[in-house]
Amino acid sequence: MLGLGAAVPLGAINLLVMSTALHRYSAAVSIGAGAIVSDLTYLMLILFGFLHFVDHPVLIDVMTTVGALFMAYLAWTIWKNRNEAIHTVSTQRASLWRHFLKGYFLTLTNPYSLIFWFSVSTYIAAKELHAIETVAGLLLATSLWVTLMPLMIHKTKHLISQRMATIFSTVSALILLFFSAGMLWSLIF
Repeated sequence: MLGLGAAVPLGAINLLVMSTALHRYSAAVSIGAGAIVSDLTYLMLILFGFLHFVDHPVLIDVMTTVGALFMAYLAWTIWKNRNEAIHTVSTQRASLWRHFLKGYFLTLTNPYSLIFWFSVSTYIAAKELHAIETVAGLLLATSLWVTLMPLMIHKTKHLISQRMATIFSTVSALILLFFSAGMLWSLIF
């Protein structure tokens, strides 16, 4: 349940996965896999005690700035491609590795991911849960989400008109831009 609670809420990664799934299922899963590996990176850093060094305000500010700018870049990419036809096969495809890196870096530079994993590690310790089983459950739930959600979108895209896909992409880009602006706003004020 904790894994689904982490994976399901509408956020930058889910928006990126959904908008990508309209065009290419494997690319959407690659973005989700990148996010999961980023989560594992945070988890390993917590387990080995390296994240105590991240507790410095300047480093958090740098992460927030980089994350906000990267999110704005992704919003621009979605906006730029908002009119791309969803019912045709694109001959110009970015590699799955590139999509994986988008998911990885978007999650890694999102300070909310760091806060989430600190919270999870505290919750596991406070409730005296078995850490390996809890983390395995988290990873299973998020893995299921990043494979099944884009599959559902990709398989039902024939029910979506091109106009609706364009609107969805536009709204997704605006929401990502809103998240990016919110991160910068919190950094400045």
